[in-house]
Amino acid sequence: MRQLKYVGAKPRVSQKGVSFDPSQPDSYTYLNAAAELLETIDFDPQDGKAIHIHEIPPREYTGRELVEFLESHCDNVDAIFEGGQTDMDALISEYRAKVEQNTKLSPDEKRAWLGNIDIMRNYYQQYMTNERAYKCILKVLADKIHENHIEYISVPLGRNYGLVFGDLAVVLQDHKPPYDATIRIEEKDGLGYAVLDMNRPQPVDV
Repeated sequence: MRQLKYVGAKPRVSQKGVSFDPSQPDSYTYLNAAAELLETIDFDPQDGKAIHIHEIPPREYTGRELVEFLESHCDNVDAIFEGGQTDMDALISEYRAKVEQNTKLSPDEKRAWLGNIDIMRNYYQQYMTNERAYKCILKVLADKIHENHIEYISVPLGRNYGLVFGDLAVVLQDHKPPYDATIRIEEKDGLGYAVLDMNRPQPVDV
């Protein structure tokens, strides 16, 4: 079953229980903003290769709508959901192996730790599926920027748009061809904007 839903930050599991790592948030948090940007940005600008967005009509996608969004924009949606299962299996195997090899744990501690890992199996799968879905939208954004020779895009701050741009800059740096993309904050008429600059090389006059 294809499903996207919020689960929260990445779990940290031990023999004592489960906690969550706020430094590794659930990518579902940014899926909505990434989808809004992809639907709003006109990748065929009429006035050059700069895109200025002054307002993005807010929209709250349901999990089902986000799945449909992926089905409309991503080439291989099955890989997102099957990959979430594969990633979870690999992570669980890695965690279990580390516990089994830990000679400092008593048998009861090992049993408790392994049990806590297994309890979080479905949580880990959804967390990793959400991450794959988010990366797919970022890749579509990066491809469109490349295909349409966009030099920079500015969007209003808020609703996680700036954070999505920060992640998109990393994707662009790994793109083929790569971009030395950076993000900065600018102010215009008292309003803050996130600016994604592709830093394309300028032609040299000879």
